[in-house]
Amino acid sequence: MSDDSDPRDRLPSSVSDNIDTVAEFYARHEQQASTTQRFVEKVALFLGSPGYVAANILFIVGWIAANLLAEDIGWTQVDEPPFFWLQGIIGLNAFVISTTVLIRQNRMSKLADHHAHLDLQVNLLTEEKSSKIIQMLEELRRDMPNVRKTDDHEAAELAKPADPRAVLTEIERTHDEPYGEAGVRKP
Repeated sequence: MSDDSDPRDRLPSSVSDNIDTVAEFYARHEQQASTTQRFVEKVALFLGSPGYVAANILFIVGWIAANLLAEDIGWTQVDEPPFFWLQGIIGLNAFVISTTVLIRQNRMSKLADHHAHLDLQVNLLTEEKSSKIIQMLEELRRDMPNVRKTDDHEAAELAKPADPRAVLTEIERTHDEPYGEAGVRKP
């Protein structure tokens, strides 16, 4: 018995909406990239592929072999050991690879910053909602006649919404001073 229905039909609409929102975000991010940026990223993806690494290794081995065996097979030796021209080619290759990778990483870093900001916003909102839910449950518990009245210190503590500024200040304080007076790293 096979299920030919669209898998999205089995998802809650909120999940489908979130997937659509994320897809729109990526599409918008791609549209904002310039033609040059897209070209550089395609080059970076190619330069980072296993095939490109294999081709480089074959080229280097072939270059060395051809130059070491050139006189034996009647060719002119283009690059004598220590292979100055090969070193130049490898250096240029390294420059091109590192530059294209850095250009791509800069864009991906911006995208990651957007993700981190979104995560932070959602987490702050979730924390506020959780605190509110705990407050409401505690009010219900206090108002219900058949529930024993006890003080739940943990629930009372969790019902307090976290102050993002205070949390950020504490994070900055602990990260700015990673070592205590004895030179031991703080946890």
